[in-house]
Amino acid sequence: MADARSGGHVVLETADRTAFDSLRRRPTPRAERYALGRRLRRQVPRSELGRWTPPADRRDVVDQIQASHVGRVDRLIPVRVARMAASPYGFLRGTAVVMAADVAGLPATGIRPVICGDAHLGNFGFYASPERDLVIDLNDFDEAHPGGWEWDLRRLAASIWVAGRQNSATEEQCSRAVASMARRYREHLHRLSGEPLLARSFDRLDVSRLRATATDRSLRTEIERAARRARRRVSDRALPRFTEERAEGRRIVEEPPLITRLDPDERDQVADGLDAYVGTLPPHWRRVLSGYVLVDVAHKVVGVGSVGLRALVALCEGSGADDVVFLQLKQARRSVLAPYVHGDSAWHAHQGQRVVEYQQALQTVSDPLLGWTTIAGRQYYVRQFRNMKGTIAVDALDAHALSDYAGVCGRLLAKGHARTSGASMIDGYVGASDKLDVALCRFARAYADQTERDHETLVRAVARGALPTEPGA
Repeated sequence: MADARSGGHVVLETADRTAFDSLRRRPTPRAERYALGRRLRRQVPRSELGRWTPPADRRDVVDQIQASHVGRVDRLIPVRVARMAASPYGFLRGTAVVMAADVAGLPATGIRPVICGDAHLGNFGFYASPERDLVIDLNDFDEAHPGGWEWDLRRLAASIWVAGRQNSATEEQCSRAVASMARRYREHLHRLSGEPLLARSFDRLDVSRLRATATDRSLRTEIERAARRARRRVSDRALPRFTEERAEGRRIVEEPPLITRLDPDERDQVADGLDAYVGTLPPHWRRVLSGYVLVDVAHKVVGVGSVGLRALVALCEGSGADDVVFLQLKQARRSVLAPYVHGDSAWHAHQGQRVVEYQQALQTVSDPLLGWTTIAGRQYYVRQFRNMKGTIAVDALDAHALSDYAGVCGRLLAKGHARTSGASMIDGYVGASDKLDVALCRFARAYADQTERDHETLVRAVARGALPTEPGA
């Protein structure tokens, strides 16, 4: 295998140079892949993954944020800025574009499975499987893309340290939490890499297994609370919260600037887009959803990093007023990782389709109503809005619970990476020692410091009027 250096990366040729499109080619044996991963330690020592020093030519963080606002809805940019300015953790959540630029130049093996691209601590959560079981997994894929597995680990590690500090954990406690994540990642990846490819595709963590996995009592309590809340987050129970009866029928309630109505022309465009979306569903679910009719649609702001991109919620009714489904349409743009993987030329003709296909690659089970569409020239992915979604409240975790939950997230991230490609090579590289854990702790602490400095820069920019903000957003 040849290698070359480009922008600080070790660029490794793939073990299988042809696309995944034939049953006639025998893949590279698992033992050979594992040995290849071990040999990569000579080119990229595991300790090198702990490096972080901002380069002298690092782009100004405010400039990067302003550039990321291009193409967003102007009136929502103050909401986005306010959510990032609220805390260093909020800043980290909203600035995947900044961290992608930072991580792109760091040492890496060149092993590139499909990755989440934004695997911070808040992007793991509950949702309903097609069988209506409550499961926990990665749950945000706006930035999902083939890329360095190290990118996901670095982002998760940094978010754990930043969240720990925000929760008043000591530096030693933050270190234990990051080490817990890295250890569980290594251990679970090792187990899965030894399993048949098909068998590892069914590995999942439902809420009952999560309870059994959690060793910290306060985390088990938070799991129970979050699970109860998630089970209530379904379409029919959302009706009183988001809608009201009017003379013309049930309508979504406005809450400016977070929920706003569409004009008639926009509504017609969304209706056309939803018709096209139905065609992207598997035949069975296409038939099921075609039994519903669009009743109303509105803009609804969600998240932190996504604020300002178009996000819509559509209310559809079935055979009766209590037979409803809420669909969410989220604008999809090119992943922040893409320029560092394949330059200016886009691999994906439809970014909504990219999100859907990589979500299905990383999750063991996914929303059966995942699909994509185009509205007024903008690309969207579509999913259920109220699908028993829920998250562990990171700010409710004490140091012991944070360490326990970080381990859960490490396991889930390993599962996602092992489902696509490169698991045996990654396993061979990371090994059974704690060298990866130590390196990630070193990186996480340094990048948490960087995040706090960048957050302060943002706050100062807001104070001098360089960036708009919406108090209380």
